Amino acid sequence: MYKRILLAYDGSDPGQKALLDCQDLAHWSSSQIALVAVMPSAMSFVGLEGGVYDVELEEREKKKYRAVLDDGLQRLSGAGYTASGEVLTGEAIDEITKYARKIEADLIVVGHKHLDSWAARWWRGSISGALIEHSPCSVLVVITQ
Repeated sequence: MYKRILLAYDGSDPGQKALLDCQDLAHWSSSQIALVAVMPSAMSFVGLEGGVYDVELEEREKKKYRAVLDDGLQRLSGAGYTASGEVLTGEAIDEITKYARKIEADLIVVGHKHLDSWAARWWRGSISGALIEHSPCSVLVVITQ
């Protein structure tokens, strides 16, 4: 079944629901769990009007993403699971799929919240949909309303 599960974790409500579902799957299949939090690259912090690379901003962002990841790892640990975790930097789909290949994941778990308006769905795009297209393994999309 699933021996290595990768959870793309962002600390959001859908992410937390995915974490709970991931625990159930891991228990059921005796899987190893890895969590990743994907931070946008430093170039994403530069606006259209230009800008200067800000080392302090990048460090604050790293700390923020590390805190989110540590929260997920702590929740798993509190439930009796041992998991590894890593903060990745870059485009979410690229980094998640690359990491899944690296650890030879059998399943990627990601949370998703349905957006109410068509405009919100169009503007934001769908990470979970793109992940399904590019993933080297099965993808479980955990839906919240």
